[in-house]
Amino acid sequence: MPAPKALRPFAHREYRVLIAALAISIFGSGMWAVAMVYQVIHLGGGPLELSMVAAAGSVGLVAFVLAGGIAADRVPQRRLIIAVEGANLAVIAAISALAMTGWLQLWHLAAGAFVLGVGAAFFFPAYSAILPRILPAEDLLAANGMEGSMRPVLQQAAGPAIAGILVAALSPSHAVTAVALCHLLAFIVLNFLGQHALEAPVNGAEYGESAGGGARSKSTFIQDLREGVRYTVRTPWLLWTLIWACISVLFLIGPIEVLLPFVVRDQLGGDSRMFGFLLAVMGVGAAMGSLATASLRLPRRYLTVMMVSWGAGSLPLAAVGIMDSFWAIAAAVFIFGATGSVGMVIWGTLLQRRVPPHLLGRISSLDFFVSLALMPVSMALAGPAAEVLPIWLIFLVAGGVCPIMAVVAMAVARMPDDELAHPLDRSPEMERTTAAGR
Repeated sequence: MPAPKALRPFAHREYRVLIAALAISIFGSGMWAVAMVYQVIHLGGGPLELSMVAAAGSVGLVAFVLAGGIAADRVPQRRLIIAVEGANLAVIAAISALAMTGWLQLWHLAAGAFVLGVGAAFFFPAYSAILPRILPAEDLLAANGMEGSMRPVLQQAAGPAIAGILVAALSPSHAVTAVALCHLLAFIVLNFLGQHALEAPVNGAEYGESAGGGARSKSTFIQDLREGVRYTVRTPWLLWTLIWACISVLFLIGPIEVLLPFVVRDQLGGDSRMFGFLLAVMGVGAAMGSLATASLRLPRRYLTVMMVSWGAGSLPLAAVGIMDSFWAIAAAVFIFGATGSVGMVIWGTLLQRRVPPHLLGRISSLDFFVSLALMPVSMALAGPAAEVLPIWLIFLVAGGVCPIMAVVAMAVARMPDDELAHPLDRSPEMERTTAAGR
């Protein structure tokens, strides 16, 4: 009996090693999110100090994500992934040792968070770029779906829950030590990645010289970045998907993160527990959407399904500001989480199958960068907007703009024609040849 489609990537040894290490690492990241908070509080810090530590991680991520994408296209990805996990281990182990000995200070936590953010900036472009090298093209959708279903379970639920238990039963420093043990185990597992067929095409060596005519080994950071931006601008489906992503992040993240707690308080009469439960419902939706997508074939109309999932999935949020039923709002955020993850799994697969391999790290990092850069902007604007506009109107605009822009993006980029002109049921070799020629 053939294995279910969602499990087919596990037939490949290198994938089993990689996904096992990733699962352990993101579980540790979920633990760190809680352990860091209570370690700050244990040191006498308040909201300001906690914000500074959290912001340090975000600054490291945003500042280096483009460099991480270029590194993923230049440096062997196996080496880069192992180096990042080793750095994570060193940082968390140092913080653990300082905490256990009573020498830990707030600036140590901020510096550690910054390094962890930099590590994430290098890890995820390399992870995205290495998957097509260890899996056949037909298994990439399942692999991306597996990651998408694993992340909310381990990073948003299990990791924080275990860390909370350790903090309550022992101390924040013991929870940090547990995070260090997770990164140690992930580092050990990653070293079992095989050397064969995992060396990155350094500077696009597999594709000859760059479009500019010079050997890519002599290209600079700016030239590499410019090449990635140029490819994005010249590829309509990619460009307009990123434009839609920018708009959706700007309009949706702030209302969900900043204003939804006030909807819970003022419309539902709830408290932080109800807000946390709504976020958990959204996470469950994301996990189920990812798992369902991983279990199916990539749709022939893949761009249409992706954009409709994103656009239609954000529409229920338009009514959140006028709902007075907890279950109605829970249904809205569940749909948003599920459809958002369906689109994200397809999107990650399209990057790996339609972007030339020697550009994949840079394109992945550009996608990451535009999303990350606008998240704090959206959250910063949501509060002032609520001072001059009713919350129901903000949610109405947010939930209404995104579907409209999804339709605009599909029309301007001619996505229905593009997906028919570039079917993804052909062999990986044909896809690579076609992609390299665009």
